Amino acid sequence: MNRAVQLLLLALGALVGWVTLVAEPRAETSAVHHIGVVAVSVSQQSDEAEAFRRSLRDLGYVEGRDISMTWWHGHGSYEHVAEAVDDLLKQKVDLLVVESTPAALAAKHATSSIPIVMAVVGDPVGSGLVESLARPGGNVTGLTNQSPDIATKRLRLLQETLPKATRVTVLFDPDTPYTARYVTELEAAARIMKLKPTFMSARATEQVRTALSRVSPASADVLMPVDDAFMTSQGGVILQFAAKARLPVIYAYTPLARHGVLLSYAVDHNDLFRRAAGYVDKIFKGASPATLPVEQPTKFALVVNLRTAKTLGLEIPYSVLLQADEVIR
Repeated sequence: MNRAVQLLLLALGALVGWVTLVAEPRAETSAVHHIGVVAVSVSQQSDEAEAFRRSLRDLGYVEGRDISMTWWHGHGSYEHVAEAVDDLLKQKVDLLVVESTPAALAAKHATSSIPIVMAVVGDPVGSGLVESLARPGGNVTGLTNQSPDIATKRLRLLQETLPKATRVTVLFDPDTPYTARYVTELEAAARIMKLKPTFMSARATEQVRTALSRVSPASADVLMPVDDAFMTSQGGVILQFAAKARLPVIYAYTPLARHGVLLSYAVDHNDLFRRAAGYVDKIFKGASPATLPVEQPTKFALVVNLRTAKTLGLEIPYSVLLQADEVIR
């Protein structure tokens, strides 16, 4: 009997050990973090979204095992941003990732406890999202696409590419908080370079079309939309008009350079979304958004479209081509 009892105890011990080995991995992966994304101009199928997912995978996260993701896309409109944030919070997300200043402001207004990671925001300090870049101080941190002197850099590239151009029509959305600061910088730089900017505001597609109807080669040498989520979404409308009017367009969004923009000098948004995943990882591992410094862009891309230049009868200086990260022929 003693021998039989011993054998039974050994068998039970082996069984318990086997069950523990099987159960432990499941326990490690049982907590699934729910990420809510509020993106005004970036869709779930975009290159930026793929850069974000790829970075999370590289950090060891597997969708369905470690994380789940709900992605809201505003198609360039800020109208339903607040509702989107509220809906995601009702779904008990563990963290919000936001693209655009209005989305970040809506998220900050809606919650002071859920961490908020900015993927692309213009002026987080000036907009009141964070106390400072070095120490955000609340539940918001992440990345800004704001870079010192970027407006000046674009105008210099414009002047170098089109030395005879002086009349610059600037399209902007007044509802974007970052716009006021950017416009001020652009005006100051234009004065120094003796350029003559004309500013036209638009909040909706029909307003963009109305503004463009007042533009012609007799009144403008070049179109320059301000880089915000709404104006990015209006790329098709603006480029269609520019092609008919035979006006060159300087845009601050790289993908549009492959669809008719003459020149694009822009922050690499794929890189911003890639780096946003790093913030998500740090927060899920216990870091506080209040102490994670907001980072500025480190990668920029100059794209020149020689096909568009040929269509418009323009010759791009060799000095500009040497600076280009990509030349479309």
